[in-house]
Amino acid sequence: MLQIKSQAIHTALVGDWENAITLNELILQEEPNDIDTINRLAFAFLGIGKTKEAKTLYEKVLILDMQNPIAIRNLKRLEDPSAKRTNLHINNLFIEEPGKTKIIELINIADKKIISHLRSGERLTLCIKRMKIFALDQDNQYIGMLPDDLCKRLIKFIHVGNKYEAYTRTAESNKITIFIRELKRINKYKNQPSFVSTEKTKLSYTNNNLVTKNQLEHKNEKSH
Repeated sequence: MLQIKSQAIHTALVGDWENAITLNELILQEEPNDIDTINRLAFAFLGIGKTKEAKTLYEKVLILDMQNPIAIRNLKRLEDPSAKRTNLHINNLFIEEPGKTKIIELINIADKKIISHLRSGERLTLCIKRMKIFALDQDNQYIGMLPDDLCKRLIKFIHVGNKYEAYTRTAESNKITIFIRELKRINKYKNQPSFVSTEKTKLSYTNNNLVTKNQLEHKNEKSH
C-alpha cells in the first residue's frame, strides 16, 4: 500500500490525473477514510475539471476533519467564480521584465506530500527568517527557500521598502521553480534592479510553455 501511495503522489506531481484518480480510488477501497488520499483524489478531479466530484470529496474530508486546511482552501476556491472560470489553468501570462522579475529554483524543498498540492500560478508568501527567505504556500506551509545569494540581495531591498510577489511556476517531486516580480522600488534604488539578468528576450509563460514577447504580440495581431 505504501508503494501505491507513493505512486499516487507522483502522478499528482506530474499532472497524470487519470492515473492519479485510479490509484487513489484503489487506496480508498482499503482505507476509505484516509484523509490524505481523499484530498489527493479531489485534487485529481479538479485537474480534469470535475469540480462537482472534487467538492463532494472535500466536504467528506471536513466531516472527518473539520479543520483540514487543504479541504477548506480548495472549497473556498470552488466557491469563487473566478476560480471556476480558470479551472486550474493559467490564463494570464507571466511576462519577464529585465531587472524586475526572475524565475528561481528553490532549495531545501518540502516533502512530496506538500509539493503535490501546489498549483502552477498559486500565490506564495515570501518570509524572512534568520537572513533567509522562505517560500510558503497558501496554508503557510514551508515549500522551499531562495538561494543564499538571492536572499542576501532581496533582503537588503525589502528592508528599505521594496515589495515583491511570488507564484509557483512548476512543482515536481525534486524541483520547485517560482516566479518573483518586483511590485515597488523605492527612490533610493530607482536605478538599481532587483534582479541581475543577462537574458536578451522578454519571455511569457503560459500552460508550461515559454514564448517570446514578439511571438505573443504576433499571435495577438493574428487573432484580431
